[in-house]
Amino acid sequence: MEAKEYIESGILELYVYGQLTETENEEVNTMAKNNPEINDEIIAIEKAIVALSSSFSPFHSVANYEKIKSKLELKHATKVIELEPTRNWSQYIGWAAAILLLAGIGYQYNQLDQTNTQVVNAEVEKAKMEKDLNALQLKNKASETSLAVVRDANNTVVALGGQAVAPQSSAKVYWNKETKVVYVDAAGLPEPPEGMVYQVWALKLNPLTPTSIGLLENFKVNDQKMFAVDNATDAEAFGITLEPKGGSLTPTMEQLYTLGKV
Repeated sequence: MEAKEYIESGILELYVYGQLTETENEEVNTMAKNNPEINDEIIAIEKAIVALSSSFSPFHSVANYEKIKSKLELKHATKVIELEPTRNWSQYIGWAAAILLLAGIGYQYNQLDQTNTQVVNAEVEKAKMEKDLNALQLKNKASETSLAVVRDANNTVVALGGQAVAPQSSAKVYWNKETKVVYVDAAGLPEPPEGMVYQVWALKLNPLTPTSIGLLENFKVNDQKMFAVDNATDAEAFGITLEPKGGSLTPTMEQLYTLGKV
């Protein structure tokens, strides 16, 4: 049924007068709730009744007037039920337990992270100490070797003097004629330029025949500046030249730093 037909049916007046059954009242309430036009019509009817009661019955007591008015207004009153707030202590306890659990996990994680960091630091420190110890052992071994070479009475010591390109340079060759082993003390040589290396030559003088017996590599890191080179046989002199990195097949005489006869 359309709203206009419903309004014209007269059921709304009966609703306002309170002449409908409970089922019919519920039907009107539903219609009014879903249709603003019907709801407005109900309000208009109620206002008209109140106005008529006031104008045509001026001698009615105020109490009767208010009674009629309140009866009409009850139809639109909404019952509000106040709910007492409940306190769910178990919920609060659960949240508190969760917070404590998270805090505990965070603390344990932090402790574990610190422990891992300490372990890593300890391992790094251990590796550094081992490296330093190995370096010290190598240095001590080099010192012992140098001392043994210098003290070996079987070694022939050949002093190499500075030449024109480096007059201040000097070196010593320790040559064991029996074992043919050769050591070079290069403490009197300047540090070679980048990309260059010292090369040691065993010389035969007549005719002049140079034979390479090795390179003085890793010059910077050799603290003792004592180098073991290849064996030499029947050498009459020793010389040291400055050559390109990797050495040369023949000595560069313009770069002859030191020379000495046996």
